[in-house]
Amino acid sequence: MTQMTAGKQVGIRTSPIMVVLKILLYVVLIALAVFTLIPFVWMLSSSLKLDREVFAYPIKWVPETFHWENYRLIWSKVPLLTYFKNTAIIAILVTFIQTLTSSFAAYAFAKLQFRGRNVLFICYVATIAVPWQTYMLPQFILMRSMGLYDTLWAIVVLQSFSAFGVFLMRQFYQGIPTELCEAARIDGLSEYGIWFRIMLPLSRAAIATLVIFTFVGTWNDYMGPMIYLTRDVNKTVQVGLRRFIQENSSDYHLIMAVSVCSLLPVSIVFLALQKYFIQGIATTGLKG
Repeated sequence: MTQMTAGKQVGIRTSPIMVVLKILLYVVLIALAVFTLIPFVWMLSSSLKLDREVFAYPIKWVPETFHWENYRLIWSKVPLLTYFKNTAIIAILVTFIQTLTSSFAAYAFAKLQFRGRNVLFICYVATIAVPWQTYMLPQFILMRSMGLYDTLWAIVVLQSFSAFGVFLMRQFYQGIPTELCEAARIDGLSEYGIWFRIMLPLSRAAIATLVIFTFVGTWNDYMGPMIYLTRDVNKTVQVGLRRFIQENSSDYHLIMAVSVCSLLPVSIVFLALQKYFIQGIATTGLKG
């Protein structure tokens, strides 16, 4: 009885300290979040100013006059609409195909038994450690021999398969009880049916995580389109953004406006899936 009373007293004495520490932790996290957002706020503010106001000191975070015409002018400088359309096509196709292929392969590695499964998985995942520069030239020769050079399909084909995506989905699939699959097989459900009816509905968090990584990586890809796409009609946003900066190097307000537009799609995708993204990162690799 005495020990219980002492424990309660210790808990009462230490609880204010825990509250203070928690408050300090939240203050630090909020400060770091604000510090991280400062460049984005400055970019958004600069996109609504005149060029001479961008680097004015002290910084005016809120422009005296909002110049919304900056967002109208950028579309007449370079064919941004074409760049956005090409990037959207590539990003959507790559995200869909890569999610499909990664989930298929992950299901086989996680729930099917076949000879050499673990060795094959290790060899496949080990390709993540291989630098892209080492096989860049063979890939280029392959795409040119297939007649895909200077087409959007070159980027789609090269990015439709991902060892990282297979690893991510496999780790999540391993947390789903195998008994569910065995019961479905007893009921006569095929492997495709198990994948579609059981695995996919239970792995929305992992799928959302993979969708975000794939979409953002494809949308922000610069080297791939720079190497494989030469005609202006096939170029993507990141390559077009570089061209815009070269042709309008002194118009910083317009450069900021283009940068804001290029960030909008990935921001929308992340904000739409952030709940599942956080859940996927927290649960991937945990076995139930």
